[in-house]
Amino acid sequence: MASATSRLVGISTINLRRIANLVRGKQVDEAVTTLKFIPSSAAVAMGKLIESATANAQNNDLKDRATLKVIKVTADEGPKVKRMRPKARGRAGAFNRPTSHIKVTVDDSAASAAAEGGA
Repeated sequence: MASATSRLVGISTINLRRIANLVRGKQVDEAVTTLKFIPSSAAVAMGKLIESATANAQNNDLKDRATLKVIKVTADEGPKVKRMRPKARGRAGAFNRPTSHIKVTVDDSAASAAAEGGA
């Protein structure tokens, strides 16, 4: 099992979770192909993270890319970045810009099927 984490991504968790639900449980190649055709910055960030987790599995655990499956994808809230926007009469209005932490875990299809059957 290999994972990759990206912290303080400047995308809201709602947008990331929508993309995460599309790729969760798919083969790595299928997930990456799916993300290439989605015109969203969240899809780009998720695609890079899946590629990173796949590279970690190939390099550290000596797993084959063809057998890897996206097991777990989480998108958690990060700290809000406080910003100001100009308002009428020379005033300033505050707003919060969201950030997120993403974690992707990949594993062999055979190993994950055995773990699901045994649980």
